[in-house]
Parts: sequence; structure tokens; C-alpha cells
Amino acid sequence: MAFGVFIHRQDSIYDDSPAERYQFPPQYLGRVRACLGDWIIYYEPRKLLETRGYFALAKVQQIIPDPATPNMYVALIEPGSYLDFATPVPFTGARGVIESGLLNEEGRISGRAQSAVRPISPMDFERIINLGFEERDPLLPRNDSGAATGFSEAQTPFLFEEDRERLTFVTSRIVRARVFRRIVLRAYSERCAVTGLKLINGGGRAEVAAAHIRPVEANGPDIVSNGLALSGTAHWMFDRGLISLSDDLDILISRHANDVDGIRAFINGSGRAFAPARPQERPHPHFLQWHRENCFKQ
Repeated sequence: MAFGVFIHRQDSIYDDSPAERYQFPPQYLGRVRACLGDWIIYYEPRKLLETRGYFALAKVQQIIPDPATPNMYVALIEPGSYLDFATPVPFTGARGVIESGLLNEEGRISGRAQSAVRPISPMDFERIINLGFEERDPLLPRNDSGAATGFSEAQTPFLFEEDRERLTFVTSRIVRARVFRRIVLRAYSERCAVTGLKLINGGGRAEVAAAHIRPVEANGPDIVSNGLALSGTAHWMFDRGLISLSDDLDILISRHANDVDGIRAFINGSGRAFAPARPQERPHPHFLQWHRENCFKQ
């Protein structure tokens, strides 16, 4: 098993869904197999407009021939393992290229940087996840000494087993919920998608929650396109199927609601949910369909 980097772009010709599957041609089969059962980092190329750089973490669960496309393969992502970085990591930082393994003997970027799938050293892997989950307020549990055991700013000598233990924190529901809230609220500018209101309490905290469209209990991933920023009342109505969204983000009101007019007065005047500016962060029709079919009271 080994760590890897998978390149993904929103305008890709491949049938990818980063939280679920990664399609690739046979020339990369050996490299993807090396990552089987291990963690990979997703990366958007530098030439992509508004690139996020290194933007997410996921675990490869299985590799199969693509049943829909001849001579192609699919890496299936372990359910619940995908997690966007709290802070996307650029290709280069103050000290140069973040992924130092891409440099050749002359210190220049080698052709390996163009590979859609490539191995990454444990040291580079640690450096990227340190930066990706770096926060002012530690997201991760603390050790006995009171220092953060999470992805600290200071780089420490790499120890393989310590890094494996560190990765277990990423699977913590508490940690994942905090990161999910941060990335969803950032995408929605801390504004409720249903009411359009941006309310900040006296402590400077946004009065909206990060709601999963398809719940975690139903294998819903911690990805922005499976999230909505919702105020308390809107969140309650959404979870109980009193409201839902069409694929075009029209707000749907259940016929079973006992105060339809009150709900109409509650939602914003356009009748459509507010959405993130980045297309890839908007609610995905796949998750919206699940909510309509499994939660919404038609």
C-alpha cells in the first residue's frame, strides 16, 4: 500500500465523482493498484481556472473494470472516507513546490507533475494534509500535554506509524463534522440557502448549520455538493421532508405541510435556493434526487 495523488478537474472527460469513483485508463492501473486500501489526495491542475490545488482526501477501497466503458477502470472510494480540505493547498507555497517529490536533480519540476495518477512520498503526504487541515482553532483532539495532536503548523520528522495514527483522526465523526461545517458555510458565505438570511450572533458565529442532503447515516459523503447551509427552522423542515429542492434548486413544499402559506412566507421571495458561486460546489442532482425520493413527503 502507498499514498497517491489523483488529478481531477471539473471539466474532465472521465466519468468521475470524487467521493465515490475515479475513472482511469489502463496505463495507470499499476499506480492505482499500489494505492489500494490506502489514502490518496485529489489535485486540480494549476492551469485550471480558479484551481483549488490539493483539495481533498479519500481512501481507495476497490478497483474494477468499468462496466460501462470498455478498456477503462474505476477506483471505488471507501464510503465515508472522502473529505474536502478545510483549506485547499496550492501547488507552490512560500518555500516553493509543496510536493517536493516532483523536483528533479536540478531542482526543477519534472514530467511526473503531468501524470494523472502518481505516488507521493509519506513526507509530502504529511506536509499536504498538515496544510489542508490547518486551522486557527484546532479541529483535532489534544494530547496529554495539551498541544494539538492534529495537523500542526510546525513540521516534525516523519514517522510512518505516527502518520497512520494521525489519519485515524480524519475518520472521527467530530472532526469530519467540524470540517464539513467550515467548508459548507464558506461555500454559502454563511447565508441560509432557503431564507437567504445571513445572521451572525453576538459572538461572531453564523446562525446556520451545515446540513447533509443525503445523511451520513445513509452513506452521504462529507462533500460540499452534498451540503446546504440552513438556518435552524429550515434545517428542521428539510430533514423532516417538509421542503426539498428540484435539480434546478426550486424550493419544493410538501403537500403534507400543515401551514403551506407560512412556509412560503418563510422562504426567500425568489422561491429558489441560494447556491455557491462555484458550480462544482452547488447541490448535486444525485443527492437532491435521493432526498426527494427518500425524505420529501410528496
